[in-house]
Amino acid sequence: MPKAIWNGVVLAESGQCQVVENNQYFPPEAIQQQYFKPSSTHTTCPWKGIASYYDLEVNGQVNKDAAWYYPEAKEAAKNIEGYIAFWKGVKVEV
Repeated sequence: MPKAIWNGVVLAESGQCQVVENNQYFPPEAIQQQYFKPSSTHTTCPWKGIASYYDLEVNGQVNKDAAWYYPEAKEAAKNIEGYIAFWKGVKVEV
């Protein structure tokens, strides 16, 4: 079962992930919400839509914009709408 780990803490774990462009997208109910802080960062993907980001905060350390999701994905990416993916040092074990 895929899990996302950063700073020694499991941030998300689920057997219901979606894989897009080699990224595991975790369903929103699979994340440990207490570690996620909304970020004002947004980026645009031509086929997925506008991404929003979370800063991760674990044991007093912050990993800025280390998780992202598409709150309103374009039609081609509806299967990952609201799902969360990770980067910036977050280890995703499959």
